[in-house]
Amino acid sequence: MFTKIKKEQRALVIGLTTLGCLLTLFFGLRAFHALKKFQGHPLPPLHSEIETDVDEIRDWMTIPFISQMYGVPEDDLFDALEIPPHGNRRKSIEELNREFYPHANGLVIEIIKTTILAHQAPPTPVPPAKPLPPLTPIPAAP
Repeated sequence: MFTKIKKEQRALVIGLTTLGCLLTLFFGLRAFHALKKFQGHPLPPLHSEIETDVDEIRDWMTIPFISQMYGVPEDDLFDALEIPPHGNRRKSIEELNREFYPHANGLVIEIIKTTILAHQAPPTPVPPAKPLPPLTPIPAAP
């Protein structure tokens, strides 16, 4: 009886170890492919400050990412592109350009840049500095 329990435990340990190894391999490969897909792309900004330089927009970015980064509503960007948001939120700018404007390379990114610039507040002018009165010498005390 003691050897029978030992064999069952051994089979259970081997089975669970094999299952654990297979799960590790499966999720490890998924992580590897995800990392490979985004290799070379810069990380999103860690600060919550709104970006203003539209030259920082790249083809790998998505509309929701750009919307958050530049503070422009997603719907305004999709409306400017004349593209429905449904089914296109996870597509990159490059994929959207290939799908909706195949004969106009770079059109999507230019429309997005123009839309963002239109939504940005005009720069506030810096008031001119007040002229300082000329320095007068302090009279010496008698």
